[in-house]
Amino acid sequence: MISQMKKKLNVQEVADILGIYRGTVINYEKKGIFPLSHRNPINGYREYIEEDVEVLRKILEEGNA
Repeated sequence: MISQMKKKLNVQEVADILGIYRGTVINYEKKGIFPLSHRNPINGYREYIEEDVEVLRKILEEGNA
């Protein structure tokens, strides 16, 4: 059985992709604007996958409409 590993992105990588500040991603998550990210069980860091980035992109676009 072959499992597909999805690349995990950190909060800075997500911010860079979306063209926003790292703090914006964190603040929006705390305010409930963005859904809570998955946390790495070892270090507690936020982890995102590409699908998460697309959801965040849509949320940002709706906010600017």
